[in-house]
Amino acid sequence: MKELIIAFGLFLFIEGILYALFPAKMKNMLQKLETVKDSQLRTGGLIFALIGFLIIWYIKS
Repeated sequence: MKELIIAFGLFLFIEGILYALFPAKMKNMLQKLETVKDSQLRTGGLIFALIGFLIIWYIKS
């Protein structure tokens, strides 16, 4: 459980740094996100979730 909280904190840190360092680029990226199809977002999200799971599984084993 401790690792999950650390991972969530790291995620928030990285997100925050991106918005702090590149606010205009992040706003532009979010506007472009509206043009992406839902199926593409879903597929990309599942791929990243699977990669993340595999990294965690590899590190833990």
